[in-house]
Amino acid sequence: MKVGIINVTGYAGVELARLLSRHPEVDIVSVTGRSAAGQKLGEVFPHLSDIDIVVTEELDQSVDFVFSALPQVASAEAVTPLVRGGVKVVDISADFRLKDPTVYEKWYKNPHPAPDLLEGAVYGLTELARDDVSTAQLVANPGCYPTGALLALAPLVEKGLIEQDVIIDSKSGVSGAGRGFSLTTHYSEVNENVQAYGLDGHRHLPEITQELDRMSNHGAFNVTFVPHLIPMTRGIFSTCYVRPREGAFASIDSAKSQILDLYNEFYNDDAFVKVTSVPTQTKHTLGNNNCVVCPVVDERTGRLILTSAIDNLVKGAAGQAIQNMNLMFDMPEGLGLEGLAVYP
Repeated sequence: MKVGIINVTGYAGVELARLLSRHPEVDIVSVTGRSAAGQKLGEVFPHLSDIDIVVTEELDQSVDFVFSALPQVASAEAVTPLVRGGVKVVDISADFRLKDPTVYEKWYKNPHPAPDLLEGAVYGLTELARDDVSTAQLVANPGCYPTGALLALAPLVEKGLIEQDVIIDSKSGVSGAGRGFSLTTHYSEVNENVQAYGLDGHRHLPEITQELDRMSNHGAFNVTFVPHLIPMTRGIFSTCYVRPREGAFASIDSAKSQILDLYNEFYNDDAFVKVTSVPTQTKHTLGNNNCVVCPVVDERTGRLILTSAIDNLVKGAAGQAIQNMNLMFDMPEGLGLEGLAVYP
């Protein structure tokens, strides 16, 4: 299968190239990146020197499938003619995640470039949307923060076991901010430091809320989402605090005995979601496509505490995008994604 990558020079794009280079059914035939146009990919990224290809400004080969790793707005502008021309696409940007174009404009400060494509775009949180992904032409890859948080919450939300008020505390490594230069991701600013940001509303908040509302039959969710930047290159660790709905469990003791079984049953057929009874760590997901989830009950407060860890560049971006591509072409879901985490 002939595959193109738009914006291979970003962190998500280069991770796509790394993973796809070992995919047995993929031939990377065209990669774009205007800052590196005219250079061999291996000159820009020596670890990818086995991929004998020149970076171009635009896709210059016929392709069966395209990944777009451009920023929002630019990504929609680039993939819209491809989608309308019949090419299957996974968009890693935020451009097709939100179904309401007015919500998109509010959060991304730009009118949506192709609102007519929003209805048909599938929100590709793979474990929760397999059937829709498998028949889609355009898949919106979820954001990195929403991936970890939604997988942590989904079993309880889909079964209607929790109240609608949710607190999500997430911590991310600096690669989530991309390769662009910024004071906030400068080494001297990040090292030995932790900072919260997006306190007046992060762009992933409406995405999380949209998907929680879609999963639930109990009305709209009230979500408090606070992301933090920590001195780490890769990884997202999310802690979600919720209260069980009245009558959801007979008692706190019964909730403690049932919750792990509930999660194991929900994710029983999901190779990339690992349910654990021991505390989650980001290093357990470094470099691979797993999401590790640990659900516990705080018997003192009656709250349920759900933690998850992912690699933001793999399950939070490139890996999940490939997982979706596999489904779109009726290939085994885990093809090319079998690598274990790098630990420690």
